[in-house]
Amino acid sequence: MLGAALTFILLALLAAVFGFEIIASGFATLAQFAFFLFVALAIISLIANFVQGVDDAVT
Repeated sequence: MLGAALTFILLALLAAVFGFEIIASGFATLAQFAFFLFVALAIISLIANFVQGVDDAVT
């Protein structure tokens, strides 16, 4: 997910350099969405692992 955000931001920068403002804006929006989705899923994963805990009975 973070890789997708980086890809979209690089495409947005490339489109901005060549003067395609509308396309650059779209890629920037996609990059922002992918980044915040990554952050949300990372936080949910951390909370789930914290709640689940570590099982000491496993040998």
